[in-house]
Amino acid sequence: MEDSQDIGLPLNGLPDEARKDSVSEASQHSQTASDFIDSQLQLEADAREALPYKFEHCTQPLGPLRQNLFSCLTCNPSPASPSDPFTPAAVCYSCSIACHGEHTLVELFNRRNFTCDCGTTRLPSTSPCTLRIDPTTGMKGPIHSQTPAEGNTYNQNSQNRFCGCGEFYNAEEEKGTMYQCLGLTSEKDRGCGEDWWHPECVVGLGRNWTKAQAQIKQERNAVINGADDADADHPLPPGFPDENSFDTFICHKCVDVNPWIKQYAGTAGFLPPVYLSESDGTAKRSREQDEEAQRRLAEYSAAQAEVTEELREAKPTSNGTNGNDMLEDDAPKQEAFLQPVASSDANSKKRKADDATLDSSESSDSKKNKTISRYHDYLPELPTGSFSMFLKEDFRERFCRCPSCYPKLSKYPQLLEEEESYEPPISESGEEGGQSVGTASLLDRGEAALSNVDRVRAIEGVMVYNHLKDKVKSFLQPFAESGQAVGAEDIKAYFEKLRGDEQGIQAAAVSRGNGGGDRGDNRREQSGY
Repeated sequence: MEDSQDIGLPLNGLPDEARKDSVSEASQHSQTASDFIDSQLQLEADAREALPYKFEHCTQPLGPLRQNLFSCLTCNPSPASPSDPFTPAAVCYSCSIACHGEHTLVELFNRRNFTCDCGTTRLPSTSPCTLRIDPTTGMKGPIHSQTPAEGNTYNQNSQNRFCGCGEFYNAEEEKGTMYQCLGLTSEKDRGCGEDWWHPECVVGLGRNWTKAQAQIKQERNAVINGADDADADHPLPPGFPDENSFDTFICHKCVDVNPWIKQYAGTAGFLPPVYLSESDGTAKRSREQDEEAQRRLAEYSAAQAEVTEELREAKPTSNGTNGNDMLEDDAPKQEAFLQPVASSDANSKKRKADDATLDSSESSDSKKNKTISRYHDYLPELPTGSFSMFLKEDFRERFCRCPSCYPKLSKYPQLLEEEESYEPPISESGEEGGQSVGTASLLDRGEAALSNVDRVRAIEGVMVYNHLKDKVKSFLQPFAESGQAVGAEDIKAYFEKLRGDEQGIQAAAVSRGNGGGDRGDNRREQSGY
């Protein structure tokens, strides 16, 4: 029998070239320990970015909130037609992960005054809430078939339909930017209920306009670059303002239901109206009317400034205060308007006393015009036609708050002050008991698990872990020094040696080869693809 070295066969029975190819192939499908750790850390960072908040508690016990909501299409599938029967529902951030994590969800983003529907009759009992405390058992979930909150309002977004065009939203295919209406009126009251709008639909051009523009740009790029540009930009339609020029907007539906707000279009804090169609554009105010309105507003501001200065210079009153004190204590903080919302009898008497300190030679008519002027008297004429309004950052400071205007304004808190949205606590890396799935490292989760067992078992576990760690370290040390990649076969062989069961592993391999890939229970191991 010839020596195996003479015929070029190594001890494992493979030719040298085949062994080189095998090592090369193994290297391509393996990684160093450092690379593996880096990839795990990156995966954990990505998980924290995708799911930044804890999802331990449902927000239902907190009552109505402005919060981020999701509609579950698995539990409540969208009907084929908007007119078909449909029970809308929305769940909070935590329930979207803990109770509906494997379902198809539509993100509705922030909605005001909403109580989570998870665990109520608006969702099937097969999808209970697992985060709330069951009052009968005193433990978390499963809870279902509870009565939903009465104050919740819904719109077509729960059916995955958006905008005035009612188009189904596809996050993978949607291009361009959509804008959320401030939402003055619910959908059932002929408003939009904080819907999201396409720019082209706001100006009445419709979706076909943007699709046509994208097609034109793709064809032009194909001619210039010789390739199709699938990510062609979607330009803003004519008449739609630059996105940096406004803070939020109110759609034409909500404006039409609240026509009193139309007078503010084009004044300080508001951009000019954006009409829905050309026919509405024929009803625009003339340039002469706009110039007259601006002149009247400037006259109003000058009159208010004059009254302010006179009050500041007024002589001290009988109770020891002067006009400047009155401005600071009694005058409403409305900047350009200085118009009270309401006043008590005592304040009314004090104002009358302060007014009496003004120069007595001034005519009563002139004094009256300066002290009771109302901002809305100087606004432009009420425009006609259907249009959307675009609001600047300081628009809330520009509303008239006189006794006749304030009741209409006070119906909408979002017009009086900026809203705050509820956010769950941040899920921090390594925080015991509070991390999201995949947001803590294996070491962190191991330490957390050890903290929940008795002291003796914990110590034994740590000793076994340290022993295994030293063994693995000695195994990895040569690879680290040489820079060689650690292959799957190397790790498998090492742990076989640790267990002392090489023969058992080989026997199992032969059995697998004879029995095929099935495990005997109609399941197959995942191939990784």
